[in-house]
Amino acid sequence: MLLNHKDALNYIAEEPQMVNTIRISIIEDIHSILIKDLGVDKNIRTRPVGVTGTTYTPPDNEFQIREYLQRMCDVVNAHKNGFEKALLTIAMISYIQPFGDGNKRTGRIMGNAFLMADNNCPLSYRSVISLDYKKAMLVFYEQNNIQPFKELFIKQYEFAVNNYFLG
Repeated sequence: MLLNHKDALNYIAEEPQMVNTIRISIIEDIHSILIKDLGVDKNIRTRPVGVTGTTYTPPDNEFQIREYLQRMCDVVNAHKNGFEKALLTIAMISYIQPFGDGNKRTGRIMGNAFLMADNNCPLSYRSVISLDYKKAMLVFYEQNNIQPFKELFIKQYEFAVNNYFLG
């Protein structure tokens, strides 16, 4: 899994302009890199999934998932700020759950692609307590309130700058 993360980061570092206009195919490419040799199905899922710890139900068929992903791409592409694009992409890929597994990983790598394309440092989420991350996402899933996740995102950016660039 760690080598797949490294490969995905290298992929986006080699062509940061790829996210100038985000497309579903780019999201699928990143997901494929992240799940290589992990026994996880590639491509958009074709069956329903649930999210542990919530009553939220993601879209349940491939056509609906593609429609939601395209809407997400349109919204993200309308923004100019790399931080906004990153935050929206991470939250929305996790919300839509387009893949059978690896959705949050895919969202975080895509978010890092936007940060790096905008000449900002990527985030590792190394200092995040797993439960805090899950709680912030559950608030977004159930209440459509991105604020707790936004605060976590900002803290992670501050952590990255302070520990990797100013330390």
